[in-house]
Amino acid sequence: MANIIITGASSGIGFETVLDLTANKENNVIALARSADKLRRLHEISTDLNFDGGKLYPAQFDIVYDNYADSLVPFIKSKFDKVDILINNAGALINKPFLETSTEDFVQMLQSNLLGHVNMIKHIVPLMTEGGHIVNISSMGGYQGASKFTGLSAYSASKGALSVLTECLAEELKEKNIKVNCLALGSSQTEMFEAAFPGVEAGTLAFEMGRYVADFAQNGSKFYNGKILPVSNMTP
Repeated sequence: MANIIITGASSGIGFETVLDLTANKENNVIALARSADKLRRLHEISTDLNFDGGKLYPAQFDIVYDNYADSLVPFIKSKFDKVDILINNAGALINKPFLETSTEDFVQMLQSNLLGHVNMIKHIVPLMTEGGHIVNISSMGGYQGASKFTGLSAYSASKGALSVLTECLAEELKEKNIKVNCLALGSSQTEMFEAAFPGVEAGTLAFEMGRYVADFAQNGSKFYNGKILPVSNMTP
């Protein structure tokens, strides 16, 4: 049995990852997102698809602005006696030429794609036991040596920071036997991708990537720690 927390669960890859995780009746999943309406839809679909599946506890929570100590942590403790897996999937994307990208845009990307996850990890690690697994969801845009795209400097820089944080945390959490890995995902057909790149077709469907993330979160710590793994069918 695994107790799993995932952020950014209301759409795209996070949504599909939850559906895959709850297909296993051994899993208990806390799904976090900002949109209560989308979380309700997730719960309905999960119940319909996985009638005999795992337990799903959706909760509205903003990883940047909401209260961890007084709101999130007590909620988690009311559902779980411990946390086995944390999937930091929440994120945002700004697509602007660099010279038009404001300092505030960079701050927003760093808050959504790095500092929110820092806060989440700080509050969840004390609830994790030995053998726990933290999976940070980054992007090929933040993967060194991969092809880069115009307009994504703030987004890619924030995702690159999350990747390096992964390597640092894997070292720091060795004593607790908590593994930390990062998946640098290629483009997937999600609402966020479509909003940033209208009319462009991504190389992977959201449900395919969601299935990969779910499987890696449950099994990847057996083989990896402190790794930034590219998940893309493009070269480089």
